[in-house]
Amino acid sequence: MTTDMLRVDNLHAGYGLAEVLTGVNLEVKAGTVVALIGANGAGKTTTMRAISGLLTPRQGRVVVAEKEVQGLPASRIARLGLAHAPEGRRVFGPLSVEDNLLLGAYSALPHFFGFHGRAAAELERVYALFPRLKERRRQLAGTLSGGEQQMLAIGRALMSRPKAMLLDEPSMGLAPVIVQEVFAIIRRLKAEGITLLLVEQFAKSALEVADYAYVMERGRIAVAGTPAELRQDERVLAAYLG
Repeated sequence: MTTDMLRVDNLHAGYGLAEVLTGVNLEVKAGTVVALIGANGAGKTTTMRAISGLLTPRQGRVVVAEKEVQGLPASRIARLGLAHAPEGRRVFGPLSVEDNLLLGAYSALPHFFGFHGRAAAELERVYALFPRLKERRRQLAGTLSGGEQQMLAIGRALMSRPKAMLLDEPSMGLAPVIVQEVFAIIRRLKAEGITLLLVEQFAKSALEVADYAYVMERGRIAVAGTPAELRQDERVLAAYLG
């Protein structure tokens, strides 16, 4: 039986006095890709931030690999096996590609003795997935193209050997041909058995790679099902797949 690698129960979160999430429930089983789709402002990115600890939930539970993590600092949640590739990529522009990748390994590896030696295996794994990053490993991250920066953001998240990964809007701001490339990468991650929660503005593309999907509306899950089920839901078709 496939176990839940990530589970969210009755999650409430917001900013200041504004409550954005009003009882989100979702689960991501080990080795699956789950898509979270919805209109702008529905609460998708807030959900990701509340799961990874960048935003402290007001109520509810977040369970990663059977450990409750809500309320813990983001650094601690990362050490427990959750990686977050945030919206907007957020690479460190003045640092080299390789230094950006090495920063991603700090949550999983010892800080001093043997760090580079143990990170070497993860570097090679990321370079095998993204040969272009290996070619540009000495280049400053800020000089990469948008698509290359997205590869770097995903690669940096993978450096921590995560049990589950959050990927927020990986296609944002990219040319259509690069979007296709990013989804090819997601398929490769899926083939490797990486557990993935994907927020994506292109609902059709997200459903093509997902095993299961949730539709968010106004801070909660409105519809859930397999991609095949959602494609037959008239409400989903009209709003997101028309």
